Amino acid sequence: MKKTKRLWALLLAMVMALGLISTAFAAPTIDSERKASLSLYKYDITAASADGTWDAASYVSTGVQDDAVTDKLAQYAIQGVEFSYLRVADIAMNNELVNGQRQVGVLYGFADDAVLQAIGLTKADAYKRGNGVFYFTSDKLNKALADALADNATTVKNALEIAVRNGGKAMPETDANGHSKVSGLKQGLYLVVETRVPENVTSTCNPFFVSLPMTTMDGKDWNYDVTVYPKNQTGSPDLEKTVREDKNSTGKNTGSLTDIADGYAHTATASVGDVVEYQIISTLPTITSKATSLTTYTFADTLSEGIRYNRSDVVIEFFRDAGCTDQITAWDEDSGKLVVSYDDAQNTMTIGMTEAGLADINESASVYTDSVKRGYSDCTMRITYAATLTADAQLGDSDNPNEVVLTWKRTNTGYFDTLQDCCHVYTYGVDVLKQFSDGKGDLANVHFLLHNDTDGYFVTAKLVDGVYHVTGHEVKESKATLFAPNGEGHIRVMGLEDDTYTLTETATDKGYVLLKDGIEIVITAAEGESACETCGVKLLTASGSVNGDAVDLESGNAIVPLTVINNLSDFIFGVIRAVGLILLGWGIVQIGLSFQSHDPSQRSNGFLTLAGGVIVTFAKEILALITG
Repeated sequence: MKKTKRLWALLLAMVMALGLISTAFAAPTIDSERKASLSLYKYDITAASADGTWDAASYVSTGVQDDAVTDKLAQYAIQGVEFSYLRVADIAMNNELVNGQRQVGVLYGFADDAVLQAIGLTKADAYKRGNGVFYFTSDKLNKALADALADNATTVKNALEIAVRNGGKAMPETDANGHSKVSGLKQGLYLVVETRVPENVTSTCNPFFVSLPMTTMDGKDWNYDVTVYPKNQTGSPDLEKTVREDKNSTGKNTGSLTDIADGYAHTATASVGDVVEYQIISTLPTITSKATSLTTYTFADTLSEGIRYNRSDVVIEFFRDAGCTDQITAWDEDSGKLVVSYDDAQNTMTIGMTEAGLADINESASVYTDSVKRGYSDCTMRITYAATLTADAQLGDSDNPNEVVLTWKRTNTGYFDTLQDCCHVYTYGVDVLKQFSDGKGDLANVHFLLHNDTDGYFVTAKLVDGVYHVTGHEVKESKATLFAPNGEGHIRVMGLEDDTYTLTETATDKGYVLLKDGIEIVITAAEGESACETCGVKLLTASGSVNGDAVDLESGNAIVPLTVINNLSDFIFGVIRAVGLILLGWGIVQIGLSFQSHDPSQRSNGFLTLAGGVIVTFAKEILALITG
C-alpha cells in the first residue's frame, strides 16, 4: 500500500523581534527621518534537520540577515507565502528618573485599541498615557501576545489576521529563495501575519510584532533593516483508495496491509455483474487560521473501462480518528456540501466541495474549541461509492486499475498539489472443451450448469459472439444459465471471481453417458512478485486446478482450460459387447477348423477375428483407459 506520509516541517522558531528591545539601554537616539525595511525568509527547517543540514539550537535570531543561514537553507525555501503588515503603534523614546537613576527606553504608543483587545490588553494596562495615546512597553506587549496565543490561538490568530488584512498591506509573495522584503516603511511597531499560503503550508506562523527600528544585540545601535525567520509547518494530506467485494471479504493482499478493515484492500477479484464498493480515505491537512483555509479539495476518480459507476451514491464522512470509528458528520449528494459530476467518455467521476462544504471543513467548531486547530483539521475524510463490473473488464493478471487524484489548494490559489493512489480489480474465466468418445455426438444437445461453491450461487451469463459473459448470480437452479458448447465444442465463460466452482453436465446427446460427477474448478488469486508503482502493493497472479490437479491458465493467467468427454451409453456398449462376443466365438471356431483342414489362411483369419472380437468386446474399458 502506498500511503503518503505527512511531512511535518517545523520551521525555525524565531525570537520575536520586539523581544530584543530593552526598556533601558544606552543606544544613540533614533534617527526619526530614516525609513526602515522588513525582510522575511521562509524555510522548511524540519526537512533540513532530517537531512542533517540544520541544527536549530545553533542559531539565535538577531534581526540581522545571516548569510550563512540563507546559504545553508537555500534548497529548503518555501515559495508563495504572503505576509501582510500593519503599523499599530508609534515608537517613542522614554527618558525618566527611576529611583534617582536616569532610564532611557522605548515605548509604543497606541491610539486605537483593537489590536490591544485582541491580545487581552486594555488601556488601563498602559505604562503611561498622553494626548489620547496609550504607551506600552515591549515586555508587556510580548507577554500579552504570547499568553493570548497560548490560551486561544485560533481566535487570536484569526482576529489579528483580519485586522491586518483589513487595514494593512501585503508584502510580495516569498520567491524561490523563500524571501520577501518591503522597504521605505515609516518607523513604528508593526504587526505581521501570514495572509496567504501555498498548498504545502499547513500552519501559519503566529502573528508577531516587529519594531522598526530595533536595537542591535549589544544594545548600542539601531537596526533599521530587520530580517526575521518566522516558524511554519508544511505537509500534505494523506490519500488511499481501496476496494472490496463485500463486507466479509478479507482482501486478497491482506498480508501486505496492516490496516484493512471490513474487507477493503488495494486488490480484489469479482465476477461480471458484481457490485464492488470503493473507499477513499484522506487525512485532512492542518488548518490553524483563515490564512491556512482550504479553497479547493477535489477528488478526480477514474475507473477502468470494464467498471461503471452506480451513481448517486457518494457519501462523505468525517471522523476524529484514523480508524473511522468516531464520526463527526456525514454528507450525501443532497447535503449541498459536495458536488459530483461524471464524464462518461473518460469514465471519470469528480467530487468537489461546495463553498458550504469548504466552510464547514475550515470553520466547524464541532472538533476543536479554543484550540490552535480549526474546522476538521487533521481529521479523517472517508468517501464511499459503488460500481459494477461489466463484460468489458480485462481478464487475468492484466487487471482493471482504478485511480484517484486529490488536488488541494490553500489561500494562495496560484499554488496547488496532488496526491495519487489506486486499487485493482481482477476477474477470470474458464474454457470447457466438450468432446464425444467417438467424435460423432451432436453438441447442440449438451448443457452444463456452473455453480459457485464458495458463495453459494449459480452463474448466469449472456452469450455474445460464441462467448458467455457473466451477468450475475442466481440462487435457484431453475433460473441459472444452461451453458451449451459452440460448433467447435467450446464453452467459454468470462468474468468469474477467484472461487471454487462445480461444473455439472445436465444433458448430453442420445447414446452417450452423462457425466456422473460434477467437475471441481478452483481459481486462486495470490500476490505475485510485481508491485504497483502507484499504490505500492503486490499485484495478483492467478492459478487454477481441475478436480485437484493443477492446470496452466491461458491468456495471461486468466482462463482455466478443461476437457469433458462423453462416452457411448451402456446400451450401445451392450450391443457392441454382444457383437464382440460373437466375433470372439467365430474367431475360435475358425482357428479350430483351420487345424483340421491344415489351412493357414483360415487360421490367420481366425486369429484376426478373435483379436477384433476382443477389441470390440472390451471397447468400453479401452475407451475408459484412453480418456482417463
